[in-house]
Amino acid sequence: MFDYLRYYLSPLILLASVYGLYLGGPYVWISLLSLPVLAIGDALLPRDLASRHVRHDRLALVPVVLSCILWGASFVLLAWQAGHGDLSTANLIGAILSTGWIGTIVGLPAYHELLHRRDPLIRNFALLMQVFLMDGTRDIGHVTAHHIYVGTPKDHDTAVRGETLYGFMWRSAVRNFVLAQRLECEALEKRGKGRWSIGHRLWWAVGSLLALMVAMFLIGGWPAAGATLAAGLMSRFLLEAFNYFQHYGQVRREGAPICKRHVWNHLGMLTRAMTFEITNHAEHHLNSYAPYYANKPDLGAIRMPSVFMCFIAALVPPLWHHRIIMPALKRWDLEFASPEERELARAQNRAAGWPDWFTETTQAQTQSGAVAR
Repeated sequence: MFDYLRYYLSPLILLASVYGLYLGGPYVWISLLSLPVLAIGDALLPRDLASRHVRHDRLALVPVVLSCILWGASFVLLAWQAGHGDLSTANLIGAILSTGWIGTIVGLPAYHELLHRRDPLIRNFALLMQVFLMDGTRDIGHVTAHHIYVGTPKDHDTAVRGETLYGFMWRSAVRNFVLAQRLECEALEKRGKGRWSIGHRLWWAVGSLLALMVAMFLIGGWPAAGATLAAGLMSRFLLEAFNYFQHYGQVRREGAPICKRHVWNHLGMLTRAMTFEITNHAEHHLNSYAPYYANKPDLGAIRMPSVFMCFIAALVPPLWHHRIIMPALKRWDLEFASPEERELARAQNRAAGWPDWFTETTQAQTQSGAVAR
């Protein structure tokens, strides 16, 4: 039973955020203030290496759908408070930051889970939720590019070595948007339609975004529309941060099999539950249709710190590079990468100005052998 209940952590966190937005005033900061609490808790608690025992898929879907509904409710309450809540400037900023933050860490994983479901009704509901990310075409690049080209130069969700979080979030968001439009144009052309005909998903996305802005304006005027836009854009760019931490620096030859090693897993006890296993991500790339609870931890993989700790470290790029990701990638290159991937990794290390640990390791082994002789 606990394997069902643990995933209600996500809607509970969202419910606390929604309640804070409902109360207004300083309470709008509740969800943002949960960040240090969750980060410390996830770091101190033991890693969660257990597989789940869930048999009833419909029951497992309940917290996912609840999280999406509460995610949408947080935007409605943000709009109301921005227009009618008599918030101070500081508290309005807090409401925007809280809504953007909670939409990323909790709302996004719920949307992602529904996006990969085969049920058309559930998947269309997920596509509708993309409006809160201010990009109604984000799924195109994710499904038809990221899941095919992960770890290759064609994947805009894989950060190259030496790239900072700040540069990656902007690059990934822009390139994924452009890629989605090109892929949609090509799909229409194959069906004998005009590349920018009325069936293009971009027009649906623009229409849904305009409808959202009109609805927010009716709730609370221009302040509500502006606050919604700011929170949504924050969630949109923080979405890319998830990919930054889950695929950073890993390489794969295009056409080679996708393996568990092409994902970094963050097996924190809290993050696995509150993100519907999006931080336990390896098996998802082997079968993207498998439900979240079916993903088993890769016990043989390099164990990364809590994703919260990774995020905080990445805000200071030298700390992220030298203390966390370079040691992990050195192990990945020497112990997990294929010979072809090692050549790709060496080229990226050279371009980033990183040490050539392949040569260093060979020299060390040679010296050790000479001493032994």
